[in-house]
Amino acid sequence: MIRLEKITKRFPGQSQPAVKELTMEIPEGEIVVLVGPSGCGKSTTMKMINRLIEPTSGEIFLEGENVTNVNGDKLRRRIGYVIQQIGLFPHMTIAANIGLVPRMLGWEKRRISRRVDDLLEMVGLDPTTYRDRYPKQLSGGQRQRIGVARAMAADPPVMLMDEPFGAIDPITRERLQNEFLRLQTEIKKTIVFVTHDIDEAIKMGDRIAILREDSRIAQYDPPERTLTNPADAFVENFIGSGASLKALSLARVSEVDFADWPAAEAGTNRRVLREMVLNSTRGSVLLLDERRRPARWLTVWELDSAGSLDEVGSRATSIVEPSATLHDALGLIVVSYSGAVAVVDETGAYQGIVELDAIRARIAEIRAAARERYRAEPGAVRAHTGGRR
Repeated sequence: MIRLEKITKRFPGQSQPAVKELTMEIPEGEIVVLVGPSGCGKSTTMKMINRLIEPTSGEIFLEGENVTNVNGDKLRRRIGYVIQQIGLFPHMTIAANIGLVPRMLGWEKRRISRRVDDLLEMVGLDPTTYRDRYPKQLSGGQRQRIGVARAMAADPPVMLMDEPFGAIDPITRERLQNEFLRLQTEIKKTIVFVTHDIDEAIKMGDRIAILREDSRIAQYDPPERTLTNPADAFVENFIGSGASLKALSLARVSEVDFADWPAAEAGTNRRVLREMVLNSTRGSVLLLDERRRPARWLTVWELDSAGSLDEVGSRATSIVEPSATLHDALGLIVVSYSGAVAVVDETGAYQGIVELDAIRARIAEIRAAARERYRAEPGAVRAHTGGRR
């Protein structure tokens, strides 16, 4: 989808190029993450793809077409762009912000209106509620969703995302990452994603390009290969310790078995709930609400108390969707009341329970598979003496 041929960028007054003769291919339908230390040229590289920054030399190809010298404004209409600061126009409604590029392309009003509503639904915002609001009336996470919707408005084959979740609190960031990965399974865009966070790169990328100074590629591989076989000491140090734990970002909750944990519908008799706990080895029962959403964890002691079932026990707050990573699930299990996490579908309805044992088993599988891949590689050697596996 995208090919860079010996792209170089020299800024005036700088003795060294920001990007030096970078050559790489970005496959169609994949998320390719550019990651590296500050000043390595990753954002400059990405901005040269849509010519927000003009290359000093080299060539850029999009869908086989050399776009190095085509009109920059027309090129950018073919490429969606999402930035950390979002960049919504404050004086324009959400609908107007999303429909900006389609209007520039001459779409008719009815088509733009349909596209705006479809995109709002796609990013999880009700069109009737949000299309006529202004950016200042939205939370940071909602504005970021609008930024993604705007980038997709003209249905571009390519999207560029420059630290799109970097300015958001950790909880919202994790949720938006998961939502975007779910969305990508439907839209299958070719995405160049810039981040400074190796954990985010591992989670988001189909391939990761770890860059040294002046955007020289240290390693360009799928994340599982990068974790299990770093190219050299630079890559290994950049990844840091705990490669097996980081590998949990490659596995999804949907890949592990649910635990045999008691759960009951709203309105279930206390005696029945008590028997469910006593007949299990789990120590508590998960009570669901009227819409089958996880509500409260209840022990026998709490069921024997006089308090209302709406008040006793502990609220079920450790909740994930099947598309969440096992790394996300593990973080919630550690702080959960029950030592487990509840899995729900997109409507919030209960699906099952994931326990620590299931994650531990998946870690063992990941490690075993990595060892087998490593042994199967002809002439496989460690990246350097003392390299971790």
